[in-house]
Amino acid sequence: MTVGTPGRLPPILRDKHYGAPSAFTPESLLREARRQKNLPQAAVPEVCILDPDGDIVRHLRAAGRARRAAGWACYHSEMDSFEQDGREYGIVGCAVGASYAVLVAEQMFASGCRLLISITSSGQITAQGPPPYFILIERALRDEGTSYHYLPASTYAEADPALIAGVSAALSSAGEPVERGTTWTTDAPYRETGPAIEAARAQGILAVEMEAAALYAFARARGKAVLCFAHVTNQMGQAGDFEKGEANGAMVSLALVHAIAKAWAR
Repeated sequence: MTVGTPGRLPPILRDKHYGAPSAFTPESLLREARRQKNLPQAAVPEVCILDPDGDIVRHLRAAGRARRAAGWACYHSEMDSFEQDGREYGIVGCAVGASYAVLVAEQMFASGCRLLISITSSGQITAQGPPPYFILIERALRDEGTSYHYLPASTYAEADPALIAGVSAALSSAGEPVERGTTWTTDAPYRETGPAIEAARAQGILAVEMEAAALYAFARARGKAVLCFAHVTNQMGQAGDFEKGEANGAMVSLALVHAIAKAWAR
């Protein structure tokens, strides 16, 4: 039976049973990884960061600020921890794409994380000024697969409005402008066609990225605190693109994360 057959849903929308518990849990994976790797039962920092580009992690390591998080038992990634103004953070770099980002997010929260902040490089759809600038993603178009395993079908995955309200005043603390709005989450960055971009622009979408819709669907389904930022750094590689500023954007990203964490902790 093909996807286009009338009366049949595609597999991504079938047999999901959203209220049913998972047979395979992050706690189970972490337990076995600790056993096999002889790792201690240690909590990760309360505030964790996803750094899909890896620029923040590379900056922290080069500056001698990062150390391996002793209790991180993931098979698929490494977590570094670091301090900024007396607050400890955990960070995982290069977690690119919806499914990998949510796999890591599930394990972060199972390991003691209470707030997850994702900052991902993104392509400009509707100009808010010359790049680079940030967008606090309020909702994301669900053009990926992972979110449909957490929430029933809908056009967008939404951020928690109470969480956004609680940190809004801190947005001015970043060294670059922070806009707010909608992004498009795609699984296929090299299939951002002209007609698809125009359709996104017609919906008021500001940028395209690869993780936010899935992270927000996970957050809503699991009752977790997740905020996603798009760092708009390019116009789809047209000319002179992908410039992120000092230390490839790491300095301004860290300032934004720290401001958000302080506002959340109040």
